[in-house]
Amino acid sequence: MNNEISLWIGFNLFVLAMLAIDLGVFHRKSPIVSLKESLAWTGVWVALALCFNLGVWPFAGSGKALEFFTGYVIEKSLSVDNVFVFALLFGYFAVPPLKGLSRHRMPQRAHATGWSPPFSLAQIRDCSRDFI
Repeated sequence: MNNEISLWIGFNLFVLAMLAIDLGVFHRKSPIVSLKESLAWTGVWVALALCFNLGVWPFAGSGKALEFFTGYVIEKSLSVDNVFVFALLFGYFAVPPLKGLSRHRMPQRAHATGWSPPFSLAQIRDCSRDFI
């Protein structure tokens, strides 16, 4: 039980550190992101997820690692689908791009990713039994 909690705490600290680095170091001034930069950052985050998947393998076995990978691929495809829908809607309603406005809002971004401490604590309680 102690090991499970320490793994979840470590995971949440890692997510918070990556969010702080992303927002506080790399995107401090929040410029308009180009397609090239967007693809590069997507590659970084996908690589981190795959490294995490490699870490799941020794702790939980190949079955759980495959479940994580399958879930990640499904979620990634759904997020790309959402971006496509937003692009269609913004194009249809002629929404102008943001220029000169600060898009650097940490609470909204953390909430948009679905990460919040109470949700993570619920995950620890409900999912840790199945995961490890």
